[in-house]
Amino acid sequence: LLLGPLLRDIGKLPGQRLPMLAWQLADISQERAEQERFFLDLQKAIDHLDHAPAGFFSADQEGRVTYINATLAEWLGIDLTSFTPGAVSLSEIVAGDGMALVRSVKADPGTTRNAVIDLDLTTMTGEALPVRFMHRVSASREGLNGPTRTIVLNRTQGEDASADLRASEVRFTRFFNSTPMAIAGVDHNGRILRTNAPFLSLFSSVVDRDAVDRRVRLDTVIHERDRPAFAAAFEKAQQRQADIEPIDTLLPGNDERHIRFYVNAVADGTGGEGAEESAIVYAVETTEQKALEGQMAQSQKMQAVGQLAGGIAHDFNNVLTAIIMASDLLLTNHRPSDPSFPDIMNIKQNANRAASLVRQLLAFSRKQTLRPEVLNLTDVLADLRMLLARLVGNDIKLKVDHGRDLWPVKVDIGQFEQVVVNLAVNARDAMPAGGDLTVRTRNVTAEECKAFSYRELAPADYVVVEVEDTGSGIAPDVLKKIFEPFFTTKEVGKGTGLGLSMVYGIIKQTGGFIFCDSEVGKGSTFRIFLPRHIAEAKKAGEPGDAPAAPAKVADPAKDLSGSATVLLVEDEDAVRMGGMRALTSRGYTVHEASSGVEALEVFEALGGKVDIVVSDVVMPEMDGPTLLGELRKRQPDIKFVFVSGYAEDAFARNLPADAHFGFLPKPFSLKQLATIVKDVLES
Repeated sequence: LLLGPLLRDIGKLPGQRLPMLAWQLADISQERAEQERFFLDLQKAIDHLDHAPAGFFSADQEGRVTYINATLAEWLGIDLTSFTPGAVSLSEIVAGDGMALVRSVKADPGTTRNAVIDLDLTTMTGEALPVRFMHRVSASREGLNGPTRTIVLNRTQGEDASADLRASEVRFTRFFNSTPMAIAGVDHNGRILRTNAPFLSLFSSVVDRDAVDRRVRLDTVIHERDRPAFAAAFEKAQQRQADIEPIDTLLPGNDERHIRFYVNAVADGTGGEGAEESAIVYAVETTEQKALEGQMAQSQKMQAVGQLAGGIAHDFNNVLTAIIMASDLLLTNHRPSDPSFPDIMNIKQNANRAASLVRQLLAFSRKQTLRPEVLNLTDVLADLRMLLARLVGNDIKLKVDHGRDLWPVKVDIGQFEQVVVNLAVNARDAMPAGGDLTVRTRNVTAEECKAFSYRELAPADYVVVEVEDTGSGIAPDVLKKIFEPFFTTKEVGKGTGLGLSMVYGIIKQTGGFIFCDSEVGKGSTFRIFLPRHIAEAKKAGEPGDAPAAPAKVADPAKDLSGSATVLLVEDEDAVRMGGMRALTSRGYTVHEASSGVEALEVFEALGGKVDIVVSDVVMPEMDGPTLLGELRKRQPDIKFVFVSGYAEDAFARNLPADAHFGFLPKPFSLKQLATIVKDVLES
């Protein structure tokens, strides 16, 4: 009222044109009262929803809980003051396979769908809460999942005239949905009437709740090849037969998953439309069982072949020892100028070549002589790099990727190098046109072992050596057999089939694991898991490992002659005769025995005047370790040399901890025999 005249006067000044302002005043007391009443009504509605006798929650399309009322929060033990929308997912509060029931409710594009679901929820304290969902889902016109709204009824609350019936229903529902076995009721036409949560979870890619509502046939979850067998079993169920064989089948669309079905007849089924079940079908996933069965069968086969190979190698070693020693004896009487000298050398060279094959058999059967020592694989591979580069050639790019701070391992350096060389040569053969070869090392902890899909791999700390190539790859049917002896994909005359079996045996004997991942056309990766070595401190006065004198190639200038008395124990006549001649020619006095029992008799006859005993390990009546034990009773400081085609640790573990002995692996030459006898006598 005061500003109006003033503005009018200002507007009348000469040359001045100012904008006019206007105010409108209105009484909004009634509108504010309406808003206050609306706010109070909203508060009351929220209060009613929060304290309703039923729970309520909403979730977004990702399954994140965006709202939960106070009733449900109290049941679950959730503190609403710290609840953040979206922080809790539905899968966190639904117990067991209940999410399979929730996910099975799907709406058609542009519609909503309601469903009643009986399941268990998990409280914050880990307790199970049996509830019933009144679940509503929606979908957009494009078919995308929308938010969900759910009313939750607590099935442990409420009393009525049928309380016992309610309790029984709750117990049955919990049992039905909590059992680890998938269950489905089937009508007389083989259509699914009802299922439990594990069934929907197991066959989620084939069956959902809508499929159950539409009464789809059960044989849709059975592989096509086994549907006739299921039809025959279902026919027996309709005939009320009790003894129906289970059906082993595959999951449709996934041949890696195995399922076993059990079909049981229902005695009170009427068979009419809408009637109760004609059969109850149970399904159990047997993928793990099938894998274990295959693994066990493969392990038994490898063990059996290993025992056979080890037995053959042991006997063949005796033959080769006799051949090599006989060749050495002939060479001592023939000069290089003699016409027979080249033939004798040819015999010895081929015998040594055969001995190499025998060593591969022994490696596979894990009975090879190993001399393990604590090593850092970074240094080993660095020294081996030049040899690998020459082996693979110029067309293949070699890369050695050393892991940081590698843990020490305890392996036989010579055998480990042979393993890496063998894998590198195989990779070279798989890349005839060139490619990339990568040798990689790294530490893998026990926790990280879970990331690998190798069933045999025991969780522990390992140093992993990976040999990866970009070659032709290995077909799945061939991949299963690559470590078997005498299996080769090379042309006749170009491979013995013992290379990878030797690698397998060496790694296994070392206490490690070896696996191969390959894809045709993309290359292969061999992974070697070697156990981390942790040094153990020896206690004062504690006996250590028995020192074993290895067979060494004698220095040409070393005197291998002697005058000691030797008791030679060998059940193979040819080997014993060769050993006698070799030692006698060096000046030793040699007494022979063909068994452990006979050796004891000779020892007694000589009055114990024996300086050293050279004995085979495997003999009839009494083996070498038993003979050593008996002789130690008579002469505790007796010097002893074991001769065997098996690994030293195959029998050393049966000996006393303080036993001292030398060891000479078969086959051996005359010089090696004389060397080990000389070394043990002087030790």
